Amino acid sequence: MPRAARNLLHVVPPAAAEVPSPEPAGPDDAFGRDDWFIDKLGTVFEFLYSRWFRVEVTGLENVPRTGRCLLVSNHSGALPWDALMIFHALRTRMKPSRHVRFLIDKFVVRLPFLSMAAARGGFVLACWENARRLLMDDQLVGVFPEGTKGTGKLFRDRYHLARFGRGGFAEVALETGAPILPVSVIGAEETHPILYKADFLARLANVPYVPVTPTFPLLGALGAIPLPSRFHIHFGKPLRFKPGARRRAHDFTVVLALNKAIRARITRQMSELLRRRQSVF
Repeated sequence: MPRAARNLLHVVPPAAAEVPSPEPAGPDDAFGRDDWFIDKLGTVFEFLYSRWFRVEVTGLENVPRTGRCLLVSNHSGALPWDALMIFHALRTRMKPSRHVRFLIDKFVVRLPFLSMAAARGGFVLACWENARRLLMDDQLVGVFPEGTKGTGKLFRDRYHLARFGRGGFAEVALETGAPILPVSVIGAEETHPILYKADFLARLANVPYVPVTPTFPLLGALGAIPLPSRFHIHFGKPLRFKPGARRRAHDFTVVLALNKAIRARITRQMSELLRRRQSVF
């Protein structure tokens, strides 16, 4: 880990860093999260989680039971099944359960049906102001620094992390004092293997990419059904900041070093999961 990042971190017993705080929902939630809507989808998510993807989860004990925390994960699979499985794992396998507020790309909020469903599910437009507000409310926030570069990568590039951008997640974590918890997911890369991207169609549809997979567009809408690959989600140990770290929140050198450190940790976790994997399906 780069020295600039290492000097800002220290080990804090989890109980000492957790600040009890209610998590607003329903009509009291400024972003429109609807727990009734989430409960109704729970049966579908549970089928996908336990029967279709047969998700294995490790490291749940590393997720703070209360208080603010920023989950940073790799992202893949053309469609965001990894986000939904992380969401469901924290909601149903963690005791007490927690609702993670994922930050989503702006193109999603331009799509009428998806934008409504995402808002009711607790997903929020990705921007510094929203991330800071959620973390200052002591909520659990999830980010995918690869963005659409991750979900849109070709199958030949699977499990090679795309660039993390400029490290906005590191800046907001330093600013709010939220610990960063690296999350690694394997299995999502095989749900929709992207063989080619139809850039011309993407420009016409005003979306980041239009994937060509073994089942789409050959099977039409049925091509949206993911292949039943086995998922493994690992929640790593959180990185907590020293009290004075906030003063370095806008130091580009520090932010970049922390960005690289988190990316390297997620890569190591993924490599270990892949080494232990016995079967894709």
